Parts: sequence; C-alpha cells; structure tokens
Amino acid sequence: MSQLTLKEIHQLAMKEVGDHLEAEGYEFLAVNSQLKRTPQFVCVKEKKLYFVVVQGTLYPQAPKKFDQDLIEKAQDHATKNNAHLFLAGVGFANAENYDYPLTKNDPYAVNFKGLESL
Repeated sequence: MSQLTLKEIHQLAMKEVGDHLEAEGYEFLAVNSQLKRTPQFVCVKEKKLYFVVVQGTLYPQAPKKFDQDLIEKAQDHATKNNAHLFLAGVGFANAENYDYPLTKNDPYAVNFKGLESL
C-alpha cells in the first residue's frame, strides 16, 4: 500500500476541521482546499468574520507547529478584512502503531485539540 500524499493528508485535516466548525455553529462563506493557500475556511458566527488556516501533519510532526511566514501573511490578510484568525493543526498517525506508516486503508488516530486563536 502507498502512503498518504500531502494532498490526502490535507484533505483529511480539512474534513476534521470542517466538521468541527459545523458542529460549533459556524456558517461557511468560502472554502479553499488547495495546499499552501490561506485561509482554508472563511466563516461567520454571531455576525463576526473568521479565517481558519488548516494544517495536516503525520506523526511525529507536531500539528501545531506552523510556518511563521504563513501565519504572518494570514494575520495581515485577516487584519485587512477585520476578521479573527484561527489556526487548526491536525495530526494523523497509524492507529495500530504510531511508528508505522499511514496508508490509505489504515485506521488512523487524530490529534486535533480545536482551534487556536491568534
């Protein structure tokens, strides 16, 4: 079996974060699922605008370790649009053993602690 690609990891992370946002009552205005494009989600909740930057990683990479240049760029964009910025780091690992590679057919463990406000 082949390991997950960066795009597939990103899509899994988008699904996790999108489900979380929906459960928390956010209304989606735009969704951008392309890699390295920010923000991935533009949402509204209680008449406030939110930008959400999503990052998916594989164990042992830390899901909350974001590229500083990317964060600064997203923060500038949020400020210009009077939006609040959230970071959503999502980590994945093989559920049977974190040290095993994660393939398309493997069950996986998710490390997502919610949205991090900036």
